[in-house]
Parts: sequence; C-alpha cells; structure tokens
Amino acid sequence: MEKWPVARIVEIMLQDKYSSKLKELPEPARQLVGLVVVTIVVILSFAIFNIFFGHDKDLTAKMKREEEKIAEKRKLSDLLSNLPTGILVTYDGTNGFKLSDELYEKVCNATKLITQRTIMGANLINLKAYQIYTGNGNQVKETFVKWDNENKKCVAGYVLKGTIEGKEETITVSGDALSFFSTGIDTRVYFIKNF
Repeated sequence: MEKWPVARIVEIMLQDKYSSKLKELPEPARQLVGLVVVTIVVILSFAIFNIFFGHDKDLTAKMKREEEKIAEKRKLSDLLSNLPTGILVTYDGTNGFKLSDELYEKVCNATKLITQRTIMGANLINLKAYQIYTGNGNQVKETFVKWDNENKKCVAGYVLKGTIEGKEETITVSGDALSFFSTGIDTRVYFIKNF
C-alpha cells in the first residue's frame, strides 16, 4: 500500500467532508476560513518547535541579567538627573553639595570618569606619576572608580605607562574619591586623596 503524505490525507478528508459546505460560502468567507486555518497551522508549528527546541536556560538567564542591568542604569540615570550640578562632596566645611553616606555609594557606583584636573592634582603628590604623565603627552592607560564595601569608601585611580630616563615604567595612582563633579548628565571624580 502506498504511503500518502499527511498534507494529502488532510486535504482529502477536508474535500470529502467540507467541500460542499465550503463551496456554498461566499468568496470573502472562504478566504477568512483559509486565513484562520493557516494561522492555526502556523501557531501549532511554533508550539511544536518550542517543545523540541524550547527555552535555553542560559539564554533566559542572560536576558534576565541584561534586563537587570538596564533597570539599574535607568535608576542611576534618574539619580544623576536629580543631583544638583556642581561639586558634590563627602565632608563638611565647603560650599559643595554634601552627599549622605547612601548617596555617596550610589554616586560612586554611577561614576566612571576622572577629570584631567583630578589626575593633575593627584600627580602633584607623586613625582614619578607626574613625570610619566607629562613626559608621555598626558596619556592615561586606564581609569577606575569602584566602591570598597569593606572600608565604605569610593576608590578612584588611574594607571600610567611611559618612559622615565629610558626605562619603561607603569604606575598606579589611587586613593579615596572625596568629591565629584555633577554635570546633570553624568558625574566625574573631582578630587582623589592619595596621601
């Protein structure tokens, strides 16, 4: 006995059972029935594919982490837009806006930039850093701003790489970020205490 494809069997069944009823319907109604049948077939096909090639747990976890990062960025953006523009400090006795401990941690986590003024100020304390920085065209290899949970402080710094007296030198300058500069769009480290 010859095997028939499934589609051919369905077609024959539909022709025998419903062909006379379908022929009686007006053309727009037949087109609508055809559209409904095609839609059902497509949905069932995707449902079957989902059963066999369904959810990738790693992909789902990555998507969830990405959504959390986006939500965190949105919160930080809202925080930064609500801060006053100008200098934000962590200590009393200046004209700058004083940050609470909680706000200090949030601003630290939101900050990624270190101003050139900050680098120059920190280099005044470190002669070798000053020589590398000025001798190599004010090039900074990398910067970092991170919250130190253990000491409850914001640590900021940068890495300089260059030549002093013919020797290749790499130096890391870091310290407590005691003040920030808010532009209304972002925040930047304004003063590093590295002594």
